[in-house]
Amino acid sequence: MNFTEAQILEQSVAFLWPLLRISAMFVAVPVFSIQAVPARVRLILSVALALVVMPLVPPLPAVEMFSADGLVVAVQQIAIGLLTGFIVQLVFATVVFAGQGIALSMGLGFASMVDPQNGQQVPVVAQFYVICSMLIFLSLDGHLLLIKMLLDSFTSLPIGLEGITRTDLWTILAWSTRMFAGGLLLSMPVMISLLLINVSFGVATRAAPQLNIFSVGFPVTLMLGILLMWQTLPDVLDQFTGILTGAYDLISRLLRL
Repeated sequence: MNFTEAQILEQSVAFLWPLLRISAMFVAVPVFSIQAVPARVRLILSVALALVVMPLVPPLPAVEMFSADGLVVAVQQIAIGLLTGFIVQLVFATVVFAGQGIALSMGLGFASMVDPQNGQQVPVVAQFYVICSMLIFLSLDGHLLLIKMLLDSFTSLPIGLEGITRTDLWTILAWSTRMFAGGLLLSMPVMISLLLINVSFGVATRAAPQLNIFSVGFPVTLMLGILLMWQTLPDVLDQFTGILTGAYDLISRLLRL
């Protein structure tokens, strides 16, 4: 069997550019990007998906791989994959933000654990919400839907010099404000309830100065905080599902689906 240099370069390009988009998504997407998942697993998944999608990719642009235009195409594919995973990461950052606010309100801000999602120290309350959100994400087949959308994007957003535009970047930046708004919505019921409890303790301390507020208030605040978390957990998970749905709508617009 004889292969010319042009044929080898053509097959290499047909494999490399889809691989860049897919592997960049696995680097940024939740669950797959955690430290517990070895880089070798992500690489194997990326190569397998690239081999599957390679025959289905529309005709590639007449651009040499080792050229300035080829570099632009490669950067575009990496940007598409990274931004796709980054949008979903913002949803999980919303949960972490809400958990940190609740932890500080109930006095557990000092109790921290390593978050497997990003490898940083976060309060245990935020860790609890992250684990619940990750289970919801997997139970809804969010990872499979994200992979399907990325594979479909090779048709709706073909490989070429055109890809992510400045308008798309501004749209993502504008949507990222939902991380703070959504975090406040998730944590507001518990934070307001704990604030009223602290105000009540302040009034009691004013009325009875001999009451040791620190020895009485902390156990009560901690116990009521855990009770409020248990009562509001279904609503928090519903809010998380709504934010996740909005993230997938944004990804659909980004990928022109």
